[in-house]
Amino acid sequence: MNLRLVPGVPLLLEPPTRVARRLIGGTLLHHGVGGVIVETEAYDATEPASHSFIGPTKRNRAMFGPAGHLYVYRSHGIHWCLNLVCGPAGSGGAVLIRALEPLHGLAEMVARRGTEDSRLLCSGPGRLSEALGVTGALDGAPLGEAVTITLGGTDAAIRATPRIGISRATHLDWRFVADGSPWLSRRG
Repeated sequence: MNLRLVPGVPLLLEPPTRVARRLIGGTLLHHGVGGVIVETEAYDATEPASHSFIGPTKRNRAMFGPAGHLYVYRSHGIHWCLNLVCGPAGSGGAVLIRALEPLHGLAEMVARRGTEDSRLLCSGPGRLSEALGVTGALDGAPLGEAVTITLGGTDAAIRATPRIGISRATHLDWRFVADGSPWLSRRG
């Protein structure tokens, strides 16, 4: 059974770690371009690697809004990163979408990314956002408009690992991957 995620779906009120695991195998599309989610990371206001750890700011305010909305921020002043807000409103939880298996709108992704290597189209949050045409204009937008996520059954084994590219809370296994997927941002 497929479940299209929109604001108000009870799953989105769960903690970020549960939502991050559940997103693996779902299909994410931005204006019809996208693919199957193969890698996510959970972030929560209770741990110092999260943007929400310091409380609400102009940059992270979407993280404190209602579940089922998007949090889009620029990383290192270069790449846009796409996150799904989850948990109760005000809790500061979100899931970073780290990688997709590119399946829909491949010609658009290739043109945006400048490569035909499918493994380099959506493997990493910056590449993914560039390939899908995600920008900061989506920050705070509700799911179901420009961005859709549909969950379905997945046969992929899901593995939890430490998150990538952080220096705090590195002991938490809050990165979830479709084990063995060639489209992950990093193995392991």
